[in-house]
Amino acid sequence: MSEKKVVVLATLDSKPDEAKYVSSVLERAGVIPYICDLSLRPHDIDGAVCNGNDFAQAVGSSWDELADMDRNQAAEFMVKGASVILKKWLENNKFSGIIGLGGANGTSMSCAIMRSLPTLMPKVMVSAVAATGAVQWYVAESNIAMFPSIGDFTLNRITRGVLDNAGKALAGMVMVHETADEASNDSIPLIGISSFGGTAGCVNRLTESLMSLGYEVIHFHASGPGGKALESLARQKDLSAVLDITTHEITDYLVEGVYSAGESRFTAASEVGLPQIVVPGAIDHSNFWVNEVPDKYSDREFFQYNAQNILMRTNSEEFEAIGDLMADRLNQSKAPFVVLIPSLGFSEHTKRKTYDLKGNEYGFWLKPEIDGVFTTALKKKLNKGRVVELDLHINDPKFADNCLSCFLELMKK
Repeated sequence: MSEKKVVVLATLDSKPDEAKYVSSVLERAGVIPYICDLSLRPHDIDGAVCNGNDFAQAVGSSWDELADMDRNQAAEFMVKGASVILKKWLENNKFSGIIGLGGANGTSMSCAIMRSLPTLMPKVMVSAVAATGAVQWYVAESNIAMFPSIGDFTLNRITRGVLDNAGKALAGMVMVHETADEASNDSIPLIGISSFGGTAGCVNRLTESLMSLGYEVIHFHASGPGGKALESLARQKDLSAVLDITTHEITDYLVEGVYSAGESRFTAASEVGLPQIVVPGAIDHSNFWVNEVPDKYSDREFFQYNAQNILMRTNSEEFEAIGDLMADRLNQSKAPFVVLIPSLGFSEHTKRKTYDLKGNEYGFWLKPEIDGVFTTALKKKLNKGRVVELDLHINDPKFADNCLSCFLELMKK
């Protein structure tokens, strides 16, 4: 087996000892470390194979120019430059894993760089802010293993122990990563399916059917990070097709709910030309944290799903906006697609009643006339593809079977 090489991301103007220590851990584990310095200001500390000036020059700037910028602007240049250089290194198989060390700023830069690298590349981040709520933004759609530094960065028995664990973890990952790659069978088509508890009946039946036909399936939970991961893998063409059964995150994006996957959701498959089956799964609600519903929605209909999560029933104006957005994005598709609409309900919640924020009974969740606004808006704007309306509930086995039939037709084209 050839020697494994990894990148160590750190700001040497503030963490030179920590960077050199974790490098020594990696060397003892049989891995060659390349220290890359993300310092935003010039300095004379050595030890890096690539520094801020190299990264700045990769995007037409210089270390001195970065020093005159505000921190956020300089960090943006650093991330872009480092991403350019590391991707070139990857083309030459110069490294097979990456580890970062940082506080808030170092974590933000390191994780952004890691997210630009291949999804399954081993990635480790030792961070002073790894145990905060912000970690979801650092990891996002990637597979970064976060190690809380316990104490802030100084070398002592505690932080050395953390760096030992993190360094050895990365070394172990890169040592076996090649074997894992060889064990995978890339000839089997990998199908991405967006999923949710409210659409589980459809998703599970589809998954069983696809696997019985020899496909490999990966689910993406439609709670924000899942949708981002779906878009990322689709854009990298790691997926052969997308069955977007649970397009719920679009609703949260439009109403600023807590399960939004951002503005790029529902774009990648169309842009790169992957076949798609599209279903308005769980677009009949958005998600908020209990006791944190914005005041502008105080008079709406809700259902408290669990101790943390409250669901807001989608209204006609929102359904129209969802239909418009989905049509606009599907009109850009470079590959065939089919939209299947279950007119008897978009999620399991059709069996429920709705309530106001005080817990008083409001009405019934099932509102076919309001759900139909989505269908009208979508069909009015859509200028390609095929729309299939079915008098079925999304979790009716017959609906999943129709999705499968349409998918198999697409894969023949």
